[in-house]
Amino acid sequence: MDALAVFFLTSVAVGGLVYVFVFPILSGERKTEKRVASVAKSEPVVRATRGAQTSRRDSVEKTLKEFDERHKKSKNPSLSVRIAQAGLAWSKQKFLVISVIIGCVLFVAGLIGNAGLLPAIGIGFAGALGLPRWLLSFFKKRREKRFLNAFPDAVDIVVRGVKAGLPLLDCLKMITVEAPEPLKSEFRSIIETQAIGIPLGEACGKLYERMRVPEANFFGIVIAIQQKAGGNLAEALGNLSRVLRDRKKMKGKIQAMSQEAKASASIIGALPVAVMTLVWVTSPQYINLLFTEPLGNVMLVGSVMWMSMGVLVMKKMINFDF
Repeated sequence: MDALAVFFLTSVAVGGLVYVFVFPILSGERKTEKRVASVAKSEPVVRATRGAQTSRRDSVEKTLKEFDERHKKSKNPSLSVRIAQAGLAWSKQKFLVISVIIGCVLFVAGLIGNAGLLPAIGIGFAGALGLPRWLLSFFKKRREKRFLNAFPDAVDIVVRGVKAGLPLLDCLKMITVEAPEPLKSEFRSIIETQAIGIPLGEACGKLYERMRVPEANFFGIVIAIQQKAGGNLAEALGNLSRVLRDRKKMKGKIQAMSQEAKASASIIGALPVAVMTLVWVTSPQYINLLFTEPLGNVMLVGSVMWMSMGVLVMKKMINFDF
């Protein structure tokens, strides 16, 4: 009986030793522990990666804040900047001289047309202050339209060049050779700005100051973030190119859908003037009372004011922001 008990205890002891020392090797627990230990040792690397991601996010946020502050300061550009945005190589003094000349010409035209001294002065002031600035706005919008038509193709050139292994600066130089105006001159300004020591990201950010369109702002932000925080520039610009083309398609759809409303507004706005012209051609003595009688003058001024208000309201209704 004692021998059986000793044998049982010995078997249990040997089995326990085998379970403690041999089973972990056979079951792979030792390998698992080694893998866990290796993962635990690489934890500082993960933390460093997370720290790098946090640093990159902070850099991106800082870049976006810089762009936002810069754009807030440039919401009301100076006259010189507006002249440059219109694509004119005029100085501020030349623009003011031309404005004065236009005002004087319209003032003299008012006097010759027997409009009276005060109306002639009003026409002269309108010509000196309003007409030149309206022309600046017209040239600016026309230039922006040409820029937007060619800008997605220019971004695609940069994407293909970067994927082929060319430096970003060389891709921008290709645009200054192959792209049409005003894209060529704007990217040439970026190259010249970078050549005098300004970082490329900041030079691309200045594009929005000369070309006030969201697409130029997107491009400047992408380049600035890539220069500061790194990343896949080809992928980022490829996504930007798709966004630009989608915006262009949406713009075309909106214009097509709003053409009917614009045509109706044009007909309604031109109808009173057309009727007045036809009445003046067929029965001039009937409509001359509006120009010869004081009450007719008041009615004419009131009609012009109401018609102007109606045209402005219709213009506001048919102009869509996109």
